[in-house]
Amino acid sequence: MSPIEPIPRPLVVGIGGTTRPASSTERALGFALKGAEESGARVRLFGGAFLHSLPHYAPETRDLTDAQRELIEAVREADALVIATPGYHGGISGLVKNALDTLEELRNDERPYLDGRAVGSIVTAYGWQAAGTVLTSLRSIVHALRGWPTPFGAAVNTLETRFESADHCSDPKVVEQLFTVGQQASNFALAFASRRPDAWHAVTREVALAQR
Repeated sequence: MSPIEPIPRPLVVGIGGTTRPASSTERALGFALKGAEESGARVRLFGGAFLHSLPHYAPETRDLTDAQRELIEAVREADALVIATPGYHGGISGLVKNALDTLEELRNDERPYLDGRAVGSIVTAYGWQAAGTVLTSLRSIVHALRGWPTPFGAAVNTLETRFESADHCSDPKVVEQLFTVGQQASNFALAFASRRPDAWHAVTREVALAQR
């Protein structure tokens, strides 16, 4: 019997933020990526400043910018993603949507779009109504891109929760929820990569916890 090959550390790519530096959205995403790192993943962040540098995606244009190519190649390599968006007027932000539209360039890949990748979802909003509505919308977009939304998605009401810095949040429960998003993305990536029965034990546990 041949020994079991070690599973490489998964790459979890984070996409999210706003045009405002140090936004609550980007800081929430940062906490989720820390959760992914604690679960053994490598992480890469495409924050608000990077997303703001992307031109409007035009599928008829074949000349991609360096920034567009960088995003596309990172997602192509990714084993899982975490996407974070503010809730703007009942929908995800144009900044984040443009980044997701750019992933149309993955349509002819062996793994088209987000196929075979776990995707964690995070929404920040100034109130619960927008947070819940936009989280549902974001998960629907992930489905449309053939991704697998993680069982748990985090909605953060910034009317009640403050991110004083990249390392400090006013509500420890919110930090725990954000870590859960990142951990689930990482654990599902490991399970998808390994396809071994024992690797699904972590997934089963995460699903059970999310359904409590």
